Amino acid sequence: MFDALSGKLQQVFKNLRGMGKISDSNVADSLREVRMALLEADVNFKVAREFIEEVRQKAIGQEVIQSIQPGQQIIKIIHDELVNLLGSAHSGLLLDASPSCILLCGLHGSGKTTSAGKLGRYLTRMGKKPLLVAADVYRPAAMDQLDTVGKQVGVPVWVEKGETDVLKIAAHALEHAKTLGANVVIFDTAGRLQIDEPLVQELVRLRDLVKPREILLALDAATGQEAVNVASHFDQALNITGAILTKLDGDARGGAALSLCKVTGKPIKFAGTGEKLDAFEPFHPERMASRILGMGDVVSLVEKAAETVDQEAALRLEEKVRKGQFTLSDFREQLRQMRKLGPLENIVGMLPGGAGMLQGANLSRSEKEFIHMDALICSMTPLEREKPQVLNASRRKRIAKGAGVTVTELNNMLNKFGQLQQMMKKMGKFQKMMGKFNPARGLF
Repeated sequence: MFDALSGKLQQVFKNLRGMGKISDSNVADSLREVRMALLEADVNFKVAREFIEEVRQKAIGQEVIQSIQPGQQIIKIIHDELVNLLGSAHSGLLLDASPSCILLCGLHGSGKTTSAGKLGRYLTRMGKKPLLVAADVYRPAAMDQLDTVGKQVGVPVWVEKGETDVLKIAAHALEHAKTLGANVVIFDTAGRLQIDEPLVQELVRLRDLVKPREILLALDAATGQEAVNVASHFDQALNITGAILTKLDGDARGGAALSLCKVTGKPIKFAGTGEKLDAFEPFHPERMASRILGMGDVVSLVEKAAETVDQEAALRLEEKVRKGQFTLSDFREQLRQMRKLGPLENIVGMLPGGAGMLQGANLSRSEKEFIHMDALICSMTPLEREKPQVLNASRRKRIAKGAGVTVTELNNMLNKFGQLQQMMKKMGKFQKMMGKFNPARGLF
């Protein structure tokens, strides 16, 4: 989402890194470009103005450390101010009661129902027992949608079809939560405009009944400067405790994320990073600031890998590598593990300098190659996967036809696999050698 903003800021930083000394004029020129980048990203103009003023004051008053170039110090100041703008530190959920209630609110189409399912999945993985409540009685099929999402993430859903009183649904859901033993109840409410006062008042009555520990505003990242008005109105009516920024994977310019916390004083607690129900992560201001500035987010990438990668499969692969038994079946498993991490552009974007790598790169082609490789290996017999040397011309034609690709593409994949297999064998031999090494004697 921040690609355009990130690209412009990195161009500014290229000029800053070559700065020999800090002066009023060169700081003003650089910050003018930063301000334009923020405004083009649809950041609220008051927020952009205050941000630039904070950076300017700190940059001019900063004593230059001899071991650091002046331009790098300004980049550090911009990074720190960007972290403050996004909320300073990660703010977790307040779930001290049992059951603790979470009220989701927001505009029509802001992603509340999907976010409810994602949040339910997240809490389940955190060891909680959530219950989803279908409290949208206005949108056709809203209850069915939440019921479907709940089944997909394995979280129970309270649905009362035909009931139009939201307060009755909430009261019955709380009773059911006690029976079920659920310790978190998530209410998916109807979308409403901030000018729709009767529906807003319904939310107020619902809040007073269930006394939620968290009132989270689902805010579409594409909302831009209007996010300020939306968030302010819901905050005044309900006193929200935080926000979920949805559709962060889209082509929105990012103004909502950079304006929300500064204007409302309420933190962004989660971010929806894709359509899939596992594309949901806690919002860390410092990590997001590093991503925007092209510094990467290796911590989040490692956390995602630890959550996604099958540890038992990794240990089995390590044993096979040690024995030099890496096969096409193992290769396919590694391709699938990599694809579980999400789109390739998201993974690359988390690496330092990843935003620069993405410019001009055809990652969709790489994704397609992964899919084709998987299909080719699936078209093989168990014997062919274990011993690719048996693949003669007729077998190769059959496999390529079964996967819907050309024989040339199959040959390219087998060449890549052969190179990888050789590398794995060398790694296996090295591990064996290190296993025999005796540090005390320095001998094998």
